[in-house]
Amino acid sequence: MDISSTVEIGGYQLECCPMTVADIPRLHELSVSVSWPHRADDWAMALALGRGWVARDPIGRVLGSAMWFPLSEDVASVGMVITSPKLQENGTGRWLMGRILSETAGRARVLNATKEAYRLYVSLGFRTLAEVSQMNGIITACPDFPCHARPMRPEDRAAILALDEAAMGLSRRAVIETVLALSEGLVIERAGRIEGFSLMRPFGRGRVIGPIVALDEADALALTGPFVAAHPGAFLRVDTREPQGAYRDFLTAAGMTRYDTVLRMALEALPEPAGPARTFGLVNQALG
Repeated sequence: MDISSTVEIGGYQLECCPMTVADIPRLHELSVSVSWPHRADDWAMALALGRGWVARDPIGRVLGSAMWFPLSEDVASVGMVITSPKLQENGTGRWLMGRILSETAGRARVLNATKEAYRLYVSLGFRTLAEVSQMNGIITACPDFPCHARPMRPEDRAAILALDEAAMGLSRRAVIETVLALSEGLVIERAGRIEGFSLMRPFGRGRVIGPIVALDEADALALTGPFVAAHPGAFLRVDTREPQGAYRDFLTAAGMTRYDTVLRMALEALPEPAGPARTFGLVNQALG
């Protein structure tokens, strides 16, 4: 693939430059231009956890971005792939992905594809694994939910890291430790053993609940319901791979409707989760 440092696309001379903290204001402008909800702080978290490239024109405008995140030594998540509306369909995304795929060679690559980028990823060899529903909205009600979760405590940290690793099939310690520092949390404890957890933090237009790791829908509801009950009139979001069922019905009844969908895709085989708990809610679409 093309990994040249400069290219002419759509009449623009573009240079592929390493992404830095100084780019955050322009990256925020770029994400706003395609109606993504990310705040400057959300970009800052992404930069703290990953590495990226920007497509910059001669007067310093950022017209494209792409990032990858080392989830483990063997797996990389690709995300924050954005092309300015001026250059969509002109090859900017493919050019940036060439750099990302070159840097991540030797790792299994996974991503969540928007409708706009799906054809690009298929052409690069990615295969579809699952649909992810972006559920969000203003909380207008709080349906009944099981009440067997408790607030997270500092001593729960090791168990939370272990549960996430079992549900993902890999250790993404840096991701979870970063999210823990920004979040409120709930856990489910049975006979002294932590069997589920959820985290909620500021993101985009309001707050996102995720990750959510639980044994079943009842536990997932217990780990989501208290956050919903505590935030009437607030904007909440959950990104979930769960199909229609009790969990999705709860989110919808609370006011979080399906705003959009993306497709989880992989270029190589991914590690198998150890279970028995599974991921009901993502950290975000870039980090899984």
